[in-house]
Amino acid sequence: MSVRVILDPTSERQLASRELLTRPKTISGQTIGLLDISKARGDVFLDQLETRLTTAGANVLRFRKPTFTKPAPVDLRHEIATKCTLVIEALAD
Repeated sequence: MSVRVILDPTSERQLASRELLTRPKTISGQTIGLLDISKARGDVFLDQLETRLTTAGANVLRFRKPTFTKPAPVDLRHEIATKCTLVIEALAD
């Protein structure tokens, strides 16, 4: 399994090394969370993505940050982590 360095743009002080998680063989039956970060037209992109994911057999849950200028609130992150097996975060301008 490969290890990649991921840079966190939120005032990172030290480089973090994280092991990649194993990807599921299929998205069919997975619960996928779509997180809209509240930027303009992000919902348009996520609408299209939701259609494709549900056609492929995934269950989709939608979430939205209150504002794009701050990280998602702890309660929202917890809800996503407990309800979803996969997450896609998207923005568009």
